[in-house]
Amino acid sequence: MTEPGTLALVGGREWNDACRDFDAALLRKAGTSEVVVVPTAAAFEQPDAAVESARRYFDALGASVRALSVLHREDAEAEEPAAVVSDAAFVYLSSGSPMHLRSVLMHSRLYEALVDAHGRGAVLAASGAGGRVLCDPMVDPRGGAYTVGLGLVSGLAFFPFHDSAPAHLWERSVDLLPREAVLAGVDEQTAMVRAPDGTWTVAGPGRVTIYDDGTLTEFGQDSVIDTLKM
Repeated sequence: MTEPGTLALVGGREWNDACRDFDAALLRKAGTSEVVVVPTAAAFEQPDAAVESARRYFDALGASVRALSVLHREDAEAEEPAAVVSDAAFVYLSSGSPMHLRSVLMHSRLYEALVDAHGRGAVLAASGAGGRVLCDPMVDPRGGAYTVGLGLVSGLAFFPFHDSAPAHLWERSVDLLPREAVLAGVDEQTAMVRAPDGTWTVAGPGRVTIYDDGTLTEFGQDSVIDTLKM
């Protein structure tokens, strides 16, 4: 049976110096020198600039970027972007608007291709909005309550920018956390990384804070997040 690929949920400010070590490791795991960058979440925030930032960053790591201009729902239903994702070894979802990203990807041809590729071994990274949307339940950025996410990771809610967000936002998410879910607060330029065997670890200089049934546990760089079983 084919194992799923590595999954990295990044706490925001992707493609910066502090991310280099874990992104280089993801490239090695993917066995590729090409990253497919999907700037959908940045559709209303200069997506071309996001792609250029990714190009400069990965060029310094010895890799090239293939950008998918999937900015609207009709783009996500087109055949060509889905085919590119199906063949990709490493896909990266940028940060931006989680609500827009969810509306574009949910039940789309592109998302089905992404899930299939990841299930067959492709590395998948998602920063900020991307991390929020892949999880279910999904933290609603408009107030910290919960809504329906895409569910690639079920039972986990993802809160990026945990070290810089106003405290009242993540406190509200903690207070409203469904009993059956766990909340992960992830600092900027830091990732929680799931290996194919399901083990989660922390990569980058910041921390991952797990909120589970009233308990708070912090994990630093290279720690195994032993409270997660998903």
